[in-house]
Amino acid sequence: MSATVRIHTTMVVITMFLLYYPVTPMAEHDFRNIDARDSGDLRASTGNQWRLVTDDVMGGVSQGELTVDVIGERPCLRLRGDVKLENNGGFIQSALSLSDEALRDVSAFTGLVLEVYGNGEQYNVHLRTADIWLPWQSYRATFTATQQWQQIFLPFKDSKPHRISTELDVARLERIGLVAIGREFSADLCIGKIGLYK
Repeated sequence: MSATVRIHTTMVVITMFLLYYPVTPMAEHDFRNIDARDSGDLRASTGNQWRLVTDDVMGGVSQGELTVDVIGERPCLRLRGDVKLENNGGFIQSALSLSDEALRDVSAFTGLVLEVYGNGEQYNVHLRTADIWLPWQSYRATFTATQQWQQIFLPFKDSKPHRISTELDVARLERIGLVAIGREFSADLCIGKIGLYK
C-alpha cells in the first residue's frame, strides 16, 4: 500500500470516528454537573426546573415549546419554535435558575460545556448574575448547533455584556438561558448534558 493510500485511509478512519463519537467524557475533577438529563422530565440534576420563556412577556409573538426528547439514543431537553420580530420581540428561551449556592459561585471554573444537537442555526447562551436587574440585560455567547451531537466549550471570558456596563462576575451567577434570538427563523435545539469545566 502506497504512503498516499495509507494517509487517505487513516484520514477516513479519523473522520468516521469524529462523526460518530464527537462527545468525549471529562475527568470528574475537571467538571461540575448542572444537568445530566437523567430526570426524565424538565427538572435539571440540581432539582430546579427548566422553563420556557418567550418574548410574549414583552409583547412579542414568537411561539415555542420546551419538551424532553431522545435524539440518537441521547436524552435531551428540546427547545423548538418560531422566532418572530413583530412588536419588538425576537426570542424563545429555555431558562434554568440556580438556587444551589455551589453553582452560583463558579469562579473556580473556566466556562460552560454543553452537549448540543440542532438544525444548523446559531443560538445563544445568556448568563444572568445578581448584578442584573432588567430583563433585557445578560452576558451572551453564541454557538452553532449542527445536525450531529457535539460538545461545545464556552469560556466565561467570551461572554459579552449586553445592555449592562458591569463585567461578568461568575461568583454571582443566578440563571443560565439557552436562547434562539435576534432574527426570524425556526428553532430546534436539543440540549444534552450541561456543566462547568476547569
